[in-house]
Amino acid sequence: MQFTEQDFIITSPIKKISVPAEINISAPSNIALVKYWGKHGLQLPMNPSVSFTLNKSRTHTIVRLTALDKTGENLRFKFFLNEKYQPDFEPKIAGFFKRIKIYAPFINAYHWEIYSHNTFPHSSGIASSASGFAALAKIIIELEKQLYTQQTAEYYNKKVSFLARLGSGSAARSTAHPVMIWGQHPQIDNTSDLYAIVPDFELHPVFKNFRDSIVLVEKEQKKVSSTAGHNLMHNHPFKNIRKKQAFDHTLQMSEYLKTGDLKKFIKLTEAEALELHALMMTSNPNYILMQPDTLKIIHLIREIRNRTDLPVCFTLDAGANVHILYPGNISTELETRLFKKINFEIIHDFV
Repeated sequence: MQFTEQDFIITSPIKKISVPAEINISAPSNIALVKYWGKHGLQLPMNPSVSFTLNKSRTHTIVRLTALDKTGENLRFKFFLNEKYQPDFEPKIAGFFKRIKIYAPFINAYHWEIYSHNTFPHSSGIASSASGFAALAKIIIELEKQLYTQQTAEYYNKKVSFLARLGSGSAARSTAHPVMIWGQHPQIDNTSDLYAIVPDFELHPVFKNFRDSIVLVEKEQKKVSSTAGHNLMHNHPFKNIRKKQAFDHTLQMSEYLKTGDLKKFIKLTEAEALELHALMMTSNPNYILMQPDTLKIIHLIREIRNRTDLPVCFTLDAGANVHILYPGNISTELETRLFKKINFEIIHDFV
């Protein structure tokens, strides 16, 4: 079933119950296989995207709520990252709360203290805003469940993704496992620009034990934010070409995830990663997020794959770090052949 914005507006009366003073929830990061780059309207994607949902790379969020005697126009909150008060993050969070108020009118009835902790470095290309806003969206849905008449599981699952998207586009894909597709595609059932879905096909067994080892080439905040990069797509010379390509690639990637065709999966995954960075390097103004060590690791991965025929590949997010993707049954062999040759911290994650 597909939902519209109107479907997510609450019409039932509030229940006369108290809510918990504290809600503790975590949400995963994700790594896009087919990249989302460029948006329009209110956090709507220029093209569909496909991602693996990760497990260990997560944002853990605790919200402490204090009921207010009088509901104000603006939500009152404080945000803490790793136990440290972070007012610099508050404008973006305030914007998120403002966008979702029509769909969650109860949020202004409380003062929020938000405590977040990432299991990975913030703003280094591992989609920390995705997992962060997905966690907040899950907390809001937990409140809705307690305050209003129960809806279906499908409604809640899609509304979590819908709300998360209004904080960070890629957060739409950080709400369920193991694969999510975000963006309406005429040839893939139930897809939507408003929220991501778990596709209805059965994931091939080879991908059910898939790993993502993330090489932290750079732990510092990115020099150019993803938001700035998305905005540069509006007048990009390759905008229309990229849109068509992404629609084609989304359909192809869905097929490879069903059939388990690792060779085609590897070829398309690496092409998408390089094309994402090519879009950055050909925008106006242009910029480069890959670092020399990023390229060294890419060459190392390809050299090992060509020499051993091991099904290992790379992808990149909007940063310098390298995501190394491979089936779990070759983990031991890669430890010797690949990981010991990389002189950076590696986060070993899995789908």
